[in-house]
Amino acid sequence: MERVVEILKEILEIPSPTGYTREVMAYISQLLNESGIKTFYTNKGALIAGNHPEPELVIAAHVDTLGAMVRGILPDGHLSFTRIGGLHLPAFEGEYCTIITRSGKRYRGTLLLKNPSVHVNKEAGKKERKEENMYIRLDELVEKKEDTEKLGIRPGDFIAFDPKFEYVNGFVKAHFLDDKASAAVMIDLMLDLTGELEKLPVAFFFSPYEEVGHGGSAGYPRSMKELLVVDMGVVGEGVAGKETAVSIAAKDSSGPYDYEITTRLIELAEKHDIPHVVDVFPYYGSDGSAALRAGWDVRVALIGPGVHASHGMERTHIRGLLATKELIRAYIEERFGT
Repeated sequence: MERVVEILKEILEIPSPTGYTREVMAYISQLLNESGIKTFYTNKGALIAGNHPEPELVIAAHVDTLGAMVRGILPDGHLSFTRIGGLHLPAFEGEYCTIITRSGKRYRGTLLLKNPSVHVNKEAGKKERKEENMYIRLDELVEKKEDTEKLGIRPGDFIAFDPKFEYVNGFVKAHFLDDKASAAVMIDLMLDLTGELEKLPVAFFFSPYEEVGHGGSAGYPRSMKELLVVDMGVVGEGVAGKETAVSIAAKDSSGPYDYEITTRLIELAEKHDIPHVVDVFPYYGSDGSAALRAGWDVRVALIGPGVHASHGMERTHIRGLLATKELIRAYIEERFGT
């Protein structure tokens, strides 16, 4: 596999539902530190990487993913849950998951419809997939609430779903390519730029709370003038996105992105023959949106690899990952003359 795909596979396999990102942040920090790239954490838990003391350009992606949390223990010992972020329940029905307790214990389970057997429930196919109609079947010998409590499982424990990574014919298939695909691109690019990062006024920001709307609202270096957000490009009906290209977003549901930076990104993609589309996302917000709502006086643009079936069994392509990487590199070179 190409290095960017290897990095993506590694970070996908580290559970990081929003609110529980410390493990993946630690992995990224160690990987970068071993290559001579400095990192530090913000008070809120974001990770900032880079070797320049006063970065003007910040490039951001989020490593938090969709997930769930234990809401309660059912009378039979299995679990009710509440979603974290926009988890699309039909797409996750039947998926395996890990319950992570506050004491660090881990248990396995499966997201299922209540009374799921079609041999006893003729309405199983018609039932609406929503939280009150579904549950987590715990893979432990439990028959009552007290059995599960003895395991140390409590309300508030995190539930992380398996990514189901597969790489075939250049396609990457997995849950949570939104937005670990972009994070992998950023890491891969940083490893390329290791020797130049001390002179480049660029920092890389890994956000921990994007899926719930406030990940990019705080914690940036005060020297920041531009924020280039790298998040998934939408692929589907009514949009231009392709899995083999980088999407340059002119607008999403939060409004237009910066005219000058967006225009320059389009020009660079055309100049360097980088596969790209310019797009408008109808149901979408980003860490850039959060930064602007929080009052940061910065110019914000948004790009990202095309991802099909967002919030479900997602898919992208190595060409889209590399196109995103090359556009970021081209913008840094144009901006700072490297």
